[in-house]
Amino acid sequence: MHVKIRDIEFSSPLLTASGTYGYGHEVQDMVDVNQWGGIITKSVTRHPREGNPPPRIAETSAGMLNSIGLANLGVEKYIEEIIPFLNELQTKVIINIAGSGKQDYLETMEMLESANGKHVGYEINISCPNVKEGGIEFGVNCDMTEKLTQEMRKRTDKLLIMKLSPNVTRIEDIAQAAEAGGADAVSAINTVVGMAIDLKTRMPKLNTTFGGLSGPAIKPIAIANVHKVFNAVKIPIIGIGGIATAEDVIEFLLAGATMIQIGTMNYQNPNLGTQIKEELVTYYSQNGIENTEDLIGKVEYHSN
Repeated sequence: MHVKIRDIEFSSPLLTASGTYGYGHEVQDMVDVNQWGGIITKSVTRHPREGNPPPRIAETSAGMLNSIGLANLGVEKYIEEIIPFLNELQTKVIINIAGSGKQDYLETMEMLESANGKHVGYEINISCPNVKEGGIEFGVNCDMTEKLTQEMRKRTDKLLIMKLSPNVTRIEDIAQAAEAGGADAVSAINTVVGMAIDLKTRMPKLNTTFGGLSGPAIKPIAIANVHKVFNAVKIPIIGIGGIATAEDVIEFLLAGATMIQIGTMNYQNPNLGTQIKEELVTYYSQNGIENTEDLIGKVEYHSN
């Protein structure tokens, strides 16, 4: 079940999705986090953020809406309080970075690079509004994506993974921009824009009106986007979106993902990663699969 991204080997293709497993220590009394192929920590930003005012989470019929607003303790405290714990983990650690301007991203990475952390890479959340560009998200503009990737590439030899938004005209164009900028991989997809209304109050269920929809409801959208990106770039893809079973993982691999992230369903079952890992071992054995690579992008099309 081992897979590689560049020169980094992971014990399985299963990662936690940023923001859904905290920093890893919140669940250590319930599960063995080292059973995961890797932990992607919740976003860290240059300065502390309280996030959006509540209500900022709403459950839906097949997932959840969230508008947390990147609440986090900021990179200084992250280095002081979180890095020592992460360094003790046996599994691979990838740090998610977010920002509201290019300098935010770069300064955060520079500080993390000098922190003596054992993390193997960074996942860059480019679904963030660029304040200096009037609020446009980095990840909806090819030029901005490529330039940000280039600048971050100059500052690290660790894995550089750009996390793509589905809320774009052509996700494959953004993926190609990330590849051109020097990314080692892309993650697809981030949440889909959604909204829910409380019938009693007639008010939106989120304080910010709109939020990010995640969970099983978005899986077909995620599968489609992963496959589009697979046909457009040569770098690995980390698939995200509604994964709840081993069958979901196999579907993402067939669509072109090298690894996957489990997110929303961790709230229902923090031990889901371990269970799916065991189910995958059984699936591989029963179906004569020797390596995860034997499944990647092996979808077969209908003959016309």
